[in-house]
This record gives sequence, structure tokens and C-alpha cells, in this order.
Amino acid sequence: MSRQPDEALEVLREVWSARGQSSADLDEACGTTKSCKKMQDVGFDDLAGADGDLRSAWRATLQREGKLNPAADSIRDLILGAAETRP
Repeated sequence: MSRQPDEALEVLREVWSARGQSSADLDEACGTTKSCKKMQDVGFDDLAGADGDLRSAWRATLQREGKLNPAADSIRDLILGAAETRP
């Protein structure tokens, strides 16, 4: 699985060279901006609001989006369905 990114990169390089393109063409089309790798301050704390109850905030969000299953007791139940209904 760790080789997949290397293989994908090699395929892209082959496609670019077959089309006569280079990394300079990619920079020209997309710019030379770099993505931010600093994820230290990324989180869901602001979702919880003033009371700090993240669980209730997620439930409210799921309910607002029509995705809340009231019978679910856990994230696993939300994704896979309740244990008693699984085969």
C-alpha cells in the first residue's frame, strides 16, 4: 500500500511526458502556492459552542442535516446500523 503514491506519481509523469508537458506547465496552470501542512490548530472545539458539549453539538448537526438515527447509541451504530439489526 505504501507504493501506491509512488506508482500514481509515476503514471502522472508518464501522462505528462506523453503530452509534452512538464512541471513548469503545471506550475503555470495551477500556480506555485503550497498547501499548509500545519494541522495543529484544526479541530471541532468551535462546534461545541459556549457549553462545550461536543457530543450534543454533533447530534444537533446530524439532526439538522437529516442524518441522525435516534436509535443509534454510538458512531458505529450510525454507520453500520444498530447491533440488533445487523446480520
